[in-house]
Amino acid sequence: MIKITFPDGSVREFPKGTTSMQIAESISSRLAQDVLASSVNGQTWDLTRPIEEDSTVSLLKWDDTEGKHAFWHSSAHLMAEAVQELYPHAKFGIGPAIENGFYYDIDFGDTPVKDAEFAAIEKKMKDLIAQKEEIVRKSISKDDALKLFGDRNEGYKVELINDLADGTITTYTQGSFTDLCRGPHLPNTSYIRAVKILSAAGAYWRGDEKRKQLTRLYGITFPKQKMLDEYLVLLEEAKKRDHRKIGKELELFAFSENVGKGLPLWLPRGTQLRLRLEDFLKQIQKKFDYQQVMTPHIGSKQLYVTSGHYAKYGKDSFQPIHTPEEGEEFLLKPMNCPHHCEIYKIVPRSYKDLPLRLAEFGTVYRYEQSGELHGLTRVRGFTQDDAHIFCTPDQLKAEFLKVVDIIFIIFKALDFENFEAQISLRDPNNREKYIGTDENWEKAERAIIEACDEKGLPAKVELGEAAFYGPKLDFMVKDAIGRRWQLGTIQVDYNLPERFGLEYNGADNQKHCPVMIHRAPFGSMERFIAVLIEHTAGKFPLWLTPDQVVILPISEKFNDYAHKVSAFLKNKDIRSQVDDRNEKIGRKIRDNELKRIPYLLVVGEKEAESEEVSVRKQGEGDKGSMKFTTFADQITEEVEKMMNAWNH
Repeated sequence: MIKITFPDGSVREFPKGTTSMQIAESISSRLAQDVLASSVNGQTWDLTRPIEEDSTVSLLKWDDTEGKHAFWHSSAHLMAEAVQELYPHAKFGIGPAIENGFYYDIDFGDTPVKDAEFAAIEKKMKDLIAQKEEIVRKSISKDDALKLFGDRNEGYKVELINDLADGTITTYTQGSFTDLCRGPHLPNTSYIRAVKILSAAGAYWRGDEKRKQLTRLYGITFPKQKMLDEYLVLLEEAKKRDHRKIGKELELFAFSENVGKGLPLWLPRGTQLRLRLEDFLKQIQKKFDYQQVMTPHIGSKQLYVTSGHYAKYGKDSFQPIHTPEEGEEFLLKPMNCPHHCEIYKIVPRSYKDLPLRLAEFGTVYRYEQSGELHGLTRVRGFTQDDAHIFCTPDQLKAEFLKVVDIIFIIFKALDFENFEAQISLRDPNNREKYIGTDENWEKAERAIIEACDEKGLPAKVELGEAAFYGPKLDFMVKDAIGRRWQLGTIQVDYNLPERFGLEYNGADNQKHCPVMIHRAPFGSMERFIAVLIEHTAGKFPLWLTPDQVVILPISEKFNDYAHKVSAFLKNKDIRSQVDDRNEKIGRKIRDNELKRIPYLLVVGEKEAESEEVSVRKQGEGDKGSMKFTTFADQITEEVEKMMNAWNH
């Protein structure tokens, strides 16, 4: 017999070799119908995999992220099986589950699959679902794996196998389809009830632009048709909110092939929006005693060797810049933190000088593969709202909690109030990914967990998601249509201060090493603004929007009056413009509503004579007429009310 410990702490005995499915059936038949996979000692397993020793077991359903991933991973295999039957010449790369659905990288040869062929793949997937094919896991030796996939001329799989250690290789088989895979998977294909192939895109094999470009086929599946129908409606809404589409319509940003891929150009309206966000955070930081600094866009290669960034991210950086001086190399700045460590070292520090809070809107550069670039959410040059707090160990928790307060202020001001916190820790089974001692890591991880407990902030723990130099607290925000985005991060770091030899003179007159907190409430300005655009559908809060008011004269006769009103509003710090095009008033109203401008002021003879404006509010229509001075007071009051809310 073996002892199985459940999440509630209860323990039951089962025969050795019992599967998670049998455990679920022993609890209730309904539970057995709902479970998709299990967590055994922290690792996600197939329901049909025997448990041979005392273990802690959690049964995973659709609402669990790991349950969804097992479902979608199996769906990727199902799609590949369907493709194999329809396109026998196809060769397969990798097919993981992703945040929403799955993809498979497939070599279709000289004739890539077309959108018109998606329906046939979906039909074949449904046929295979109806056959209720069992999904069978098998451990296999490296030699046998190489022979199996080599005989089938699966060169991509052979390349993957060559990178694996003997004794760690498993395959999964369903019907006539066998794949190299770690799993986990569903017991059989009948769990999948609704399927949709979403799109196809190019993807270089193993992300290498010098290798062959495969077809990345994206799909999604659900256990109920209704769930798929709801998701497709959500996708249509997401298309309407696409920040690339709205950014173009509102003239916020653009890209130019002449400038380079992944390097955004901020247009005047977008720059206003971005600067206003920066000013907003600067005001908050001022209240929390941050000091603003500025650092270069490049740094000596040795700087990033010292920090560890070169070893960890050198391949994702732009190539070194070589100067005429022999041996001199620079890198485009991939991170701001090494520069801030050097600022700390400029003068001797005492414990009385701490905490030292250094903030910078610092632009950094990462060489992303061109196929991975996506609007503002994945770029090669971006600006982080970065700050680094250097403090004593005794100050760490209080400083950490103050950063949490700053993030809460930002989320409230921008209506991101539906969020979850995630504590990202080291992968205990892969510690070579990280720098620093176990002692430092344990102290840093404990500090984050205790700070969340003290704040009463529920936080999910994710192993393996830490930065290479320290654990972090990430905030996962749900936008207006329910999508999750990672916005805001706080990281605790004992390691970089040691690597840079940072010191302060303690109260005991001895030298000590400070602790470092990395924090970026927005993350990157580019990505944050992309999420904000999609969250608001381009209808920004009144205090933030580039254009608050547009004045629409009904004919050219009233242009002078319109400009008079606009000048008055601008004098009151209200952002206004005049649409004095020679167009009918209906056309002007439609065009400016499409620009998401909060207030439209229509002026004609009646308004000019009485010094009034006819007010239209975005999404609410006609609000009646009033003196333009009264309107200005109302706008000022509305903005002040918003500001007071987040200031409070």
